[in-house]
Amino acid sequence: MKAEHFVRELVNLRFENTFNPYAERCEVYDYFDAPSKRRAILRKMLEAASQVEVDAIWIGRDLGYRGGRRTGLALTDDIHFRHHVNRWQLDFNRLTKGDAVPERTATVIWNVLSQISSPVFLWNVFPLHPFEAGSPFSNRAHNSSERKAGVEILELLINFLRPRRLVAIGNDAESAANRFGDRCEVFKVRHPSYGGQNIFLKQIQSLYDIEIINHKNMELFD
Repeated sequence: MKAEHFVRELVNLRFENTFNPYAERCEVYDYFDAPSKRRAILRKMLEAASQVEVDAIWIGRDLGYRGGRRTGLALTDDIHFRHHVNRWQLDFNRLTKGDAVPERTATVIWNVLSQISSPVFLWNVFPLHPFEAGSPFSNRAHNSSERKAGVEILELLINFLRPRRLVAIGNDAESAANRFGDRCEVFKVRHPSYGGQNIFLKQIQSLYDIEIINHKNMELFD
């Protein structure tokens, strides 16, 4: 499979009350070419990751309205957009208008990733942004049909990148990742939201055998 094929599969995903950042443009916040640039970024990231031995795919649940809906990158908000693209030796400017919007989960994730040099690819069980009906700037959990499609996409990604292990962030991610336990090791860590930040940090510290510096600014975002 080529990276371009993976991106096409992603572009074709359509569900009610979801936003596909690789195919759709947010009329409120996106620049006019945001969808095409998100496709290009993802394709180039996949190509770069396929050329190295990927240590792990870190798997979250869904794209959030403060994060992946805007950036098209899992577990990544506007604040950390350039951190993510630069990690794969890419150079793109932010794709959204106005002030950069922070997301708490992304802040915790990127504080940790800044201290890990191993090749880590970020993804979600459901790779689109699911929202409550009539409220596009809200978050909801994906449903069963969305999950099925997401797991199929995740399988394509695993087959393409062949990571050494999967790091499932939270229960939903663990359930999806365990389907592929015969292909690579699966490790579950606590999701950093809702009081889980310190446990998450300790688990990642143990998994990567590093001393994590817990930056104070992680407490600023809800």
